[in-house]
Amino acid sequence: MRILGIETSCDETAAAVVEDGGTLLSNVVASQLTTHYKYGGVVPELASREHLRAIVPVVRQALAEAGLDYCQLDAVAVTQGPGLVGSLLVGLTFAKGLTFSLGIPLIAVNHIEGHIHAVFLEQKQRGGEIELPALALVVSGGHSHLFLLERPNEIDYRYRLLGKTRDDAAGEAFDKVAKLLGFGYPGGPLIDKLAPYGDAAKVDLPLSRMKGNPLDLSFSGLKTAVLRHVRAAGMEAEIAERRKLFAGGRPATIEPLLEVTPQATLDLVAGFQATVIEELLRRALKAAKGHDVRSLIVSGGVAANSGLRKVFADTPLPLYFPSLSLSTDNAAMIAAAAYPAFLRGDFASDEVTALPSLSLA
Repeated sequence: MRILGIETSCDETAAAVVEDGGTLLSNVVASQLTTHYKYGGVVPELASREHLRAIVPVVRQALAEAGLDYCQLDAVAVTQGPGLVGSLLVGLTFAKGLTFSLGIPLIAVNHIEGHIHAVFLEQKQRGGEIELPALALVVSGGHSHLFLLERPNEIDYRYRLLGKTRDDAAGEAFDKVAKLLGFGYPGGPLIDKLAPYGDAAKVDLPLSRMKGNPLDLSFSGLKTAVLRHVRAAGMEAEIAERRKLFAGGRPATIEPLLEVTPQATLDLVAGFQATVIEELLRRALKAAKGHDVRSLIVSGGVAANSGLRKVFADTPLPLYFPSLSLSTDNAAMIAAAAYPAFLRGDFASDEVTALPSLSLA
């Protein structure tokens, strides 16, 4: 059973073919980084236009790499939400037209569930199993959610939301702090590369104190603490130097950045990253104590962070990350998440529409 997955929820146009929910035949991603770089973030209108340009060649390439023709597909899966409404509509409209012309089912997929199924896909490829129930921590630029995941049978996955961010998502906090410090966009990967050069112990940054649900997250206070540190330390001149460096394009290596970044700033970067990771780890461990879980899944773009992977490796639970290529947005995870829905006969009608605020639980 071959499912074509299509993902256009934000600023990557992606298509992939997955066979029987566990064999990845192709995985193509077209990035819009160069389009949005100079604006310091994703511009929704530009993202939609870039999806329109890329969707056809990306799907054709995915089919070519899988060695398939359109008529050999059994279904098409597409992200319904959450995401940018204009971007979502490009993928949905294309998928609707394709399934109508081929006479095959359309499956609408939740983007957050897709991130979780990226891990299941790769475990199936290795011939492994993830013991359930599990905790699933989804951390990206748009989401920071902690779920309890159960599977009463082979084709039903049930999610219970245990906690989520009340303000910025973890990846969003990375990007905002990086921009504040003059490291450009996207900043998360750069912070990850720079953090090992600093000493987190030399910077005192606060952990959030949550009222209500103790498993909820908040990163706005941490972001404000970094801003206060910047102002107190008088870092404006060095930030201006880094912005000049990025004005000419993103440096190919971090060496030019290290030349214009004092040790005190590297310590701040390390402290910020360590605090974000500590927030996530504390919630995961607290949730594990309160529920009889057998595994921990960490997925989403922030799951690619090397510091996070290193710290989480010491957790007492069996730990599962997606590979780096399946941590960020991709269509393989969408096709994989659609496989159980196909087996259930859970198909979308031609009236399905984009749901930019779609929740998983």
